[in-house]
Amino acid sequence: MNGTSSLALKQSFPPVADAAARVLILGSMPGEASLRAGQYYANDRNVFWRIMGDLIGAGPALPYEQRLEKLQGAGIALWDVIAACERYGSLDSDIVNSSIRENDFSAFFAAHRSIRRVFFNGGTAEATFRRQVLPGLAGVDLQLQRLPSTSPAHAARGYAEKLAAWSVIIAK
Repeated sequence: MNGTSSLALKQSFPPVADAAARVLILGSMPGEASLRAGQYYANDRNVFWRIMGDLIGAGPALPYEQRLEKLQGAGIALWDVIAACERYGSLDSDIVNSSIRENDFSAFFAAHRSIRRVFFNGGTAEATFRRQVLPGLAGVDLQLQRLPSTSPAHAARGYAEKLAAWSVIIAK
């Protein structure tokens, strides 16, 4: 035994972004429901799309592709910090840290030069970005801010409090 896990490597999704993006929202890694559906934030109990509906009209009642179009129309890009990892379920706490491969943010920010504000959907996304990505981003001027996780696993804050915190993404 070489000390590595026998779990299959889970792969994240490509970014949702166009050239006009000014804001980037980063999650950690899609959960099982999202991976099965091939869609960001597919878990019905995750309030991400409900919040996006209230803020920019990209609510869960719209077809997924229309939600993504609304995000892009609002200048918002969406991605995850982690490109691939091993994880036992959907919880960030179950990610095998030694298996994490982060996304290529140097290339992303080179292609999306208008993005200056980065918002993290929860603490794991922020911690992983600061630890594994930020040291390699010399010369990229970014404002970083963690927002309360939209995950159903983080129910300490109510919807109204989360919505109020997330409203910062649409501030000019």
